[in-house]
Amino acid sequence: MSLPQLNVYRHDRRTRALTTLAGEIDLETVPLIRTTLGRCLHDGVRTIDVDLTPVTFFDCSGLNAFTQAFLRTAAAGGTLRLHYPPPVLAWMVELAGCGFLLMGLPAVPRSASLPAVLPTTVPVPLPMAGFETLHRLAPAVPAVSGGVL
Repeated sequence: MSLPQLNVYRHDRRTRALTTLAGEIDLETVPLIRTTLGRCLHDGVRTIDVDLTPVTFFDCSGLNAFTQAFLRTAAAGGTLRLHYPPPVLAWMVELAGCGFLLMGLPAVPRSASLPAVLPTTVPVPLPMAGFETLHRLAPAVPAVSGGVL
């Protein structure tokens, strides 16, 4: 098992903490993030600022961890804010509707973000000619006559 590719730096000032994460945030490193943010609450910190400037990789497991940490912090009467997210995270936050996690103005430029109006209907692709003959699909369960299983 390899070591997580994430470094955590925490600086406290009374009931406020600045946590800087440097490296990759993924399924392997999320437990470290959960432990770090949970320890802040355990230590009486109620304002948690997370600096993401040095983050080099971010996937959806990190977004899930930050959303859960936000809810735990709010339940404890505190606040958790993410600062300087990488573009991928800013895009995921906008896509998931989790803007409450970010501090300040939207981090995604309008041209790179989601369209202002999403289509209400999605075009359904038509089957290709000859698809059935090329891909004969056998039923997963053999058909039984005389009723429902």
